[in-house]
Amino acid sequence: MVTEQELSRDIVAAERPDRPIRRWLRALRRRIHDRPVLRRTYRVLVGVLGGTIAVVGLALVPLPGPGWLVVFLGLAILGSEFAWARRLAVFAKRQLARFWAWWQARRAAKAAAGGAA
Repeated sequence: MVTEQELSRDIVAAERPDRPIRRWLRALRRRIHDRPVLRRTYRVLVGVLGGTIAVVGLALVPLPGPGWLVVFLGLAILGSEFAWARRLAVFAKRQLARFWAWWQARRAAKAAAGGAA
């Protein structure tokens, strides 16, 4: 079972800026940023790809499977280029942490009630 602290620690470790893939991506983004036409094309492609993935994820939510995971993947792609999507992703992470804490407390209360009966 993964605790809330372990989940938070994993998220922080994955977002460290010194990771090799993040350094490589920053260098690539700098090269793209230096060329206005390429920058505009990149933003359009990121918007279309991330938006499509997020919408497909929303369509998958009522079905069994990874609907919300696909939505969050789309938001992560959008968040790589758009500030509003980054803010939405931060909000979603906070809500996920709150839900996780609630879920753990609920399970602990059920276990305590089951053990007392």
